[in-house]
Amino acid sequence: MAEPALRYGQASGRWVLLATVLGSGVTFLDATVVNIALPRIGSDLEASTAGLQWTVNGYTLSLAALILLGGSLGDRFGRRRIFVLGVAWFAIASLLCGLAPDVWTLVAARVLQGVGGALLTPGSLAILEASFHPDDRAKAIGAWSGLGGIAGALGPFLGGWLVEVASWRLVFLINVPLAAIVVVVALRHVPETRNREAARQLDFTGAAMGALGLAGLSYGFTAWPALGAGSPTVLVALAVGVAGIAAFVLTERRSAHPMLPMGVFASRPFTAANLVTFAVYAALGGVFFLVVLNLQVVGGFSPVAAGSAMLPVTALMLVLSARAGALGQRIGPRLPMTAGPIICAVGLVLLSRISASPSYLTEVLPAVVVLGLGLSLTVAPLTATALGALDDRYAGVASGANNAIARTAGLLAVAVLPLVAGIGTGSLTDPAALAPAYRTAMLVCAGLLVAGALIAFAFVPGRPKPAPVSPVKVHCAVAGTPLHPAECREPAGR
Repeated sequence: MAEPALRYGQASGRWVLLATVLGSGVTFLDATVVNIALPRIGSDLEASTAGLQWTVNGYTLSLAALILLGGSLGDRFGRRRIFVLGVAWFAIASLLCGLAPDVWTLVAARVLQGVGGALLTPGSLAILEASFHPDDRAKAIGAWSGLGGIAGALGPFLGGWLVEVASWRLVFLINVPLAAIVVVVALRHVPETRNREAARQLDFTGAAMGALGLAGLSYGFTAWPALGAGSPTVLVALAVGVAGIAAFVLTERRSAHPMLPMGVFASRPFTAANLVTFAVYAALGGVFFLVVLNLQVVGGFSPVAAGSAMLPVTALMLVLSARAGALGQRIGPRLPMTAGPIICAVGLVLLSRISASPSYLTEVLPAVVVLGLGLSLTVAPLTATALGALDDRYAGVASGANNAIARTAGLLAVAVLPLVAGIGTGSLTDPAALAPAYRTAMLVCAGLLVAGALIAFAFVPGRPKPAPVSPVKVHCAVAGTPLHPAECREPAGR
């Protein structure tokens, strides 16, 4: 197989970098700005709490359920082809979101957006991995990561400004021209690559069972507050969810071409890292869903101010994450993976104490800085442990599993937290109902982070070594980071 020929300093390489950065940047922007728009969406469309939950979770559900399948499709049919299809799909779904006449039409369009995201997201770094010369691959991925971080940082400003001066609908409609640019650049300048050794059969059954399980659980928990725990609808939905997850596990155990081979969980460090991932990402899902909402509804912040309130977290992670990764490599991940979530929990306790009409400098900023410091200490060692706990041959499976678990945790957090906090039958846009539920939710999220720290302390080794696992075949590789999900893949033929 010919060696990838694109060079970082050449025009051809810069065009490919533009397409992948802008394509993934569209999803980054969408992820950061939708939460900012929720109060206006709720007001304009007279949306219930469940409607606002599903505005977030509709996207996350289809993305989490199908992202591994999207990676497999790219390997099998061509990464550029699936990437372009995903970008076009995402743009059409964004247009439907922007034109939605009611909240449930918006939710349906968000589900379609998630399908597009699952098709395009794995392809962005897969294209870089497969297209750039090995000597320039690290530079290209580093540029992609840095520019993606900038997109994530600009998202709150752009989204808040659009919501404040125009309409929440522009948050979605702005994706359409950006996606059109990506499609044109990709078709003209991105080379087609595929994995010639990819499985001929795709795990559609596993994807369907996973989607059914996540949908059942999400719907059951979201409907619980309004219908009651004894409602047949709730009981059937939760039963379908549990059965779907069980069927997914059984399918993956028996399949000759699984998306998620169960043998990888024989590695204790890998399993422990993913348990910590679930706890941490569930907490983060609740934080980023509720903090910006609370600042607007209870605190009286404008959309721009609320969206910008969490920017110190991004800034601290950009500055400190690499150093934390180096520290974890030197002393082992157990200590940073234990201390980091505990520091984050302290930050959430401080966030829970935010009053009505708070001062940003004295009440919000200190809590956000503490949270950012904890995440900076946690993320890199956690990701490195999850990806490094298995043999290099299984890097794709490790990263795919970690990404799917993180997204699933965020999905379930948004579904369950309003129920646990007591907001389910109230309104997320009513200050009197949201304020006490917000405080409870932040403390629950703090408890999740402490649980993650305890798991890390008990089960993550000080200096983990790759653990032997049952032979599995890598079909796809998708990895993520907490604030700006980044998907990477094994180069074809490795």
